[in-house]
Amino acid sequence: MANLWENLPRPFLVLAPMEDVTDTVFRQMVVACARPHVFFTEFINVDGMFSRGQGAVRERLKFTDIERPIVAQIWGLNPENFYKGAQELVKLGFAGIDLNFGCPERKVVKKGACIALINNRPLAKEIIQATTEAAGIIPVSIKTRIGFDQIITEEWVEFLLRQNIQALTVHGRTAKEKSRAPAHWNEIRKVVGVRDRLGAKTVIIGNGDVRDRNQAVDLVHTYGVDGVMIGRGIFHNLWAFSEVDASHLRSPKTVLKLLLKHLQLFEKEWGSTKPFHILKKYFKIYVQGFVGAVELREKLMQTNSCKEVEKIISYVSKM
Repeated sequence: MANLWENLPRPFLVLAPMEDVTDTVFRQMVVACARPHVFFTEFINVDGMFSRGQGAVRERLKFTDIERPIVAQIWGLNPENFYKGAQELVKLGFAGIDLNFGCPERKVVKKGACIALINNRPLAKEIIQATTEAAGIIPVSIKTRIGFDQIITEEWVEFLLRQNIQALTVHGRTAKEKSRAPAHWNEIRKVVGVRDRLGAKTVIIGNGDVRDRNQAVDLVHTYGVDGVMIGRGIFHNLWAFSEVDASHLRSPKTVLKLLLKHLQLFEKEWGSTKPFHILKKYFKIYVQGFVGAVELREKLMQTNSCKEVEKIISYVSKM
């Protein structure tokens, strides 16, 4: 299999992995609007893949052919589980494996995982080596931040780039900043400089405060990254990856049709295995930016089933 990252056009765009958001259903909805060049899964705990509750973890591995190429993003603490997990991900047909070295959530950091590995480099190195060995010809990448409680971009990324990874995504904030401060794209520029100084072939992807494709292309030209990852920007514009102006598609009629499609896909994919209330986090993505959107969203948030949502949308569409 060819290296995913080497064969992408330049610049390329990626949909960020987002916890409890970017499941197979949501990714299929993004395809229906405007697809990126690469998809990522939600966060997959490799330790959980081999625990008593592994069923719920493995649900996150579901994907359809229209979501290819797709990269599985994994996190955890046990190098042996990274090795076993990577072996399984290769068999499942993922185009790449990404190590989550960036999540700043307190309960995750408290365990010593994700961005906490910035302060435990021997374990970080062991995890990278175990994953790379098991992945074989499947490319291994890392997503991280520019520091823990202070910016140490060059020191940290030099360590990572010396591990011979194929791609590195850098979110331009520290763990302490989470998503509160503006992304430091000048720090992301430094990552490109470190890569070039080391003579590494690692593909560099920038991430943080990116709204859409047009902005992403500007960031590539300004900061020298190979690609850009869009995360929360998709919440405000399902056509964020579109190459053309899609503003004419963002009518109430169109977005409500898309919401209904999301409901149908959710029921088809998950049935009763996932509770209805999970869907509510998606309502704002569809129901925003038009007259009456706030009131409609309030009504939808009070529903308890897909049928109730369908009934309300059917009534609104006839008005």
